[in-house]
Amino acid sequence: MKKLFSNNNLIKMIFVLVIISYAIITLTAQQKKLNSYANTNKYYTSKIEEQKEYKEKLVKTKENLNSDEYIEKIAREKLDMYYPNEKVYVDVAQ
Repeated sequence: MKKLFSNNNLIKMIFVLVIISYAIITLTAQQKKLNSYANTNKYYTSKIEEQKEYKEKLVKTKENLNSDEYIEKIAREKLDMYYPNEKVYVDVAQ
């Protein structure tokens, strides 16, 4: 009866198993890197969108910078300035 696993066949099988194992490990590592890159891409894409929205807000503010309404709003909120004879009520419960 022939030997089922001769030295030559055994070496070939071990070599094939090593190659398959290497391929599986490499593919798994590459998939992890791809997932990491995809997550990083999502993060920076969302950051870019946030900055675009912030830029639009700043452009609108720049356009309204010299308007009377904006000047009045800033005077009231930041400088605590009010019209003469205007009554201001402050809610102290906050």
